[in-house]
Amino acid sequence: SKKLALMPFDLANPVWVEDGDVDIDYHMRRITLPRPGSMVQLEAYIGRLHSSLLDRSRPLWEFYTFDGLESGQAAFYSKIHHAALDGQGGQALAQAILDITPEPRIPLPPKVRSDTPYQPSVKALLGAALRNSAVQYWKLLKFMPSAIKVVAGMVVPTKDEDGKRHIGMPKNVRFGPRTPLNGSITNQRAFGTVTIPLKEARELAKAYEGSLNDAVMAICSGALRRYLASRDALPEKSLIGALPVSLRQDGNTDLNNQVSMMLMNLSTDIADPKKRMRAIVKSSNAMKVTLNHVKSILPTDFPSLGVPWLMTGLVSLYGRSKLADKIPPIANVVISNVPGPRVPLYLAGAKMTTYFPVSIVAHGLALNITVQSYDGALDFGLIACRRAVRDIGVFAKMITESHAELMATVSNAATVTPLKERAVDAIAVSEIRLKPASKTLSAARTKKSIDKLTNKSTIKTASKKPGDNLAPKVIARSVRNSGSSVRAKAAEKQKTVLKSKLKSKTQAA
Repeated sequence: SKKLALMPFDLANPVWVEDGDVDIDYHMRRITLPRPGSMVQLEAYIGRLHSSLLDRSRPLWEFYTFDGLESGQAAFYSKIHHAALDGQGGQALAQAILDITPEPRIPLPPKVRSDTPYQPSVKALLGAALRNSAVQYWKLLKFMPSAIKVVAGMVVPTKDEDGKRHIGMPKNVRFGPRTPLNGSITNQRAFGTVTIPLKEARELAKAYEGSLNDAVMAICSGALRRYLASRDALPEKSLIGALPVSLRQDGNTDLNNQVSMMLMNLSTDIADPKKRMRAIVKSSNAMKVTLNHVKSILPTDFPSLGVPWLMTGLVSLYGRSKLADKIPPIANVVISNVPGPRVPLYLAGAKMTTYFPVSIVAHGLALNITVQSYDGALDFGLIACRRAVRDIGVFAKMITESHAELMATVSNAATVTPLKERAVDAIAVSEIRLKPASKTLSAARTKKSIDKLTNKSTIKTASKKPGDNLAPKVIARSVRNSGSSVRAKAAEKQKTVLKSKLKSKTQAA
């Protein structure tokens, strides 16, 4: 596993170096929730864990396993610094740690490492900083002519289909309106989750000739409109969404950060859901045109010579002075849609039933909505500053309401199962389900699982003992909201209905 090595006097960005003495007990932790072990308790605990910073002197990751859940499941929460992984990099890591079948892969032998920890000298660090900065300056100079052409093409007015002249970036995405979501943040976090069927989101996108991402934006837009209206804080001007976009080339699975940001009008000023959805599709198409122009010239790294000490001071000043409370927000909310695995994944033979992302917030952007597709569902991970969004569960519920409202506008909405009739319980954040005989991973299996991250080999799992029962329990896909557990009741009710129908048929015969 790697950790950061700081440059002398913060003259350049830190570099990654191998850590030959990883303390597994520090990085891998087990937590038992108090009774009843509800989903709300799990989300609150993860929010508290997400409030603390990672230790910069160690590898920038921590893994937590949770037991004591009322559903009999075990939850797995991974906390990794965004400097090490972006969304797509996280997918690559998940594929390395998890299996696509209940039978674990045969682990590869670990790489032979030196017993002496590698500590780069000051000379080596400065040399690396100079070389990296020189390479980045060369790349910027190389792309400068193309960048000038692209920017000129966006700024020079052109004629639209209706004859009106405009520039590449729409006027209404220059700044967002002021809302309670756009002030200075504290170090406290609130976390919530929602799941909706992927099939329904695709039906919605198809009905409006849009993409799956358009459907996600429309669902989030409707929820934001409802939430701000409930707080008497809905602005007349539409909210602006900041959308992370991947700059990865096809086939690139490097575990690093290759992402940029685009702005998009969320049309929250439109009350009618049909008109709002159409407006979002139009805004999305305009954003894609702009992205196609600039994607090839957006750098994923910048020259860092002399920058870190200055940036650290500026960021600290920005937070202490509460400038985010005074200047107009460039965007109002971050919304990210990450394509995930289409097939179920397994850990030590146990099926992962949901895969909720947990992202980050910043001054001026107190709410982050990250959506990830997994095994026929869209899993929403909501992270917010607790002071800005005290009732994250209410906002989570409004996402399901917005989804239902949009589905009602689709011509074949009658064939879609209403949200309220679905079971609404699940356990979150890359969860797994085990039978009661083995609710949590053993210490040996946990340590061998983490060897994948530290030694870059596949997961090692302990052989099953005669008394162990690790057969995964298949869980039906359903909408998962924070709150009550009704899966068992719903299943029992379905059994009763089936028995009743069978009895009626027998009597009729």
